[in-house]
Formats: sequence, C-alpha cells, structure tokens
Amino acid sequence: MANTKKVSWEIEGKEFEGHGVWEGNGPKPAVLVCHAWGGQSEFDHKKAEMLAGLGYVGFAVDVYGKGVRGTSVEENQKLMGPLIEDRDLLLARLSAGLAAARTLDAVDGDKVAAIGFCFGGLCVLDMARGALGVRGVVSFHGLFFPRPVTKTPIEAKVLALHGYDDPMGKPEALTGFCNEMTEAGADWQVQAYGNTMHAFTNPAANDPDFGTVYSAAADRKSHRAMEHFLADLFA
Repeated sequence: MANTKKVSWEIEGKEFEGHGVWEGNGPKPAVLVCHAWGGQSEFDHKKAEMLAGLGYVGFAVDVYGKGVRGTSVEENQKLMGPLIEDRDLLLARLSAGLAAARTLDAVDGDKVAAIGFCFGGLCVLDMARGALGVRGVVSFHGLFFPRPVTKTPIEAKVLALHGYDDPMGKPEALTGFCNEMTEAGADWQVQAYGNTMHAFTNPAANDPDFGTVYSAAADRKSHRAMEHFLADLFA
C-alpha cells in the first residue's frame, strides 16, 4: 500500500502544498512532477502514484499556491503568465518545492529528478537551466521559451518528449531548444512524435482547433522513454 503525505511550505507569506507518494521504506530517489498551466491536479497526483509504483518517491510540486487553480483558458493564462514573464520568480518557487520534497524521510536527497507536462515541461527545463541540483529532467510536450540567461554548463541530463505538430512548440522552436542545449553543454536528447499535437499525455485533451489532442501511442512511447531515462539516471 502506498504512503502519501502533504507537505506545505511558505514563500513570502504565501502557502504552497506538495503531494508525496511512495511505497516501502526509504531512502529512495525522488521524482518531482511539475503541473500544467491549470495548476496541480489529480493528473499530477496520479503521475506521482505511477512513479511510486516504479520505486521512486513521486512528489507533485505546486508553483501557484495552495488551492490556486485555473478553470478556463483565460484563468490559466493569468496564472501562468506572470511566471513566464518572471523566470527568476518561477525558479525560486521550483527551488522551494524541491527543498520541500527533500524534507521527506523517504527521499534520498542526492538522487532527485523532475518531470513536467506543458507549462510543467518548461518548469523542469528551467530547473536544469537554473542549476537547482537535480540529476535529470523529462519534459512532456513542454514549452520551449528560453530563459534570458542560461547558466552554463547544464549539468542535469535532459530528455524532451515532443509532438512534432505541437502548435505551442513548432519545429523552429524545437530546433532552437536543441541548439540552446548544445551550447550549454548539456547531455540532452529529444523524441519527436509525428502526427502528434500538444497535451498528448492527457486523455481529456480533445481540441484540435486549439492544438491539444490525446495520443495513446505517443503517451505509451513517452512513458516508456521516461522509464528508461530514469532507470539509467539512478543506476
């Protein structure tokens, strides 16, 4: 039976809450789960449970604040926008979430990775760019907005799993990301899935006009790629 624990922390008087899940006794590697633009949700909790089943401590991070969620495109944009504009603020919140995960007794603090979806994909890439001390990151259909300044070299290993037809990360943005990672000296890799749009891991995504469509095949392939990446990372 899995263990679960809520972990709270504060930044400048604002409360945040993470969701940890693990099986058996620690210490063991931890894998943070960074949420999409709508805020931490059951989707992220399920990913944390999945990671616990693989032998890790799954920890769903929160960068918006406890209970802060968006329920529409407009609300999601208002929540995400300020953190896209102020990447130092985003990095500070990610760093605090990482520190909170490390407070769990089940976590081996020297063995931490992060995965993220959509906006969460950008979050984990910023964790690598910002040298937060994670061993590796996996971006699922992430946003490729570069940080104004990338610390070099990037020591975390990087895996980006991307839909080639993603309108939020077009081929030129993908190429720019690859160039950025190369210039930063990162150990990086990309899997691009043909005929695949944004949000391909989310079964609820079904809006071709907006560019978000679930793909069972890409979901399966990307999950397998993540499993292999994490296994190699913590071998």
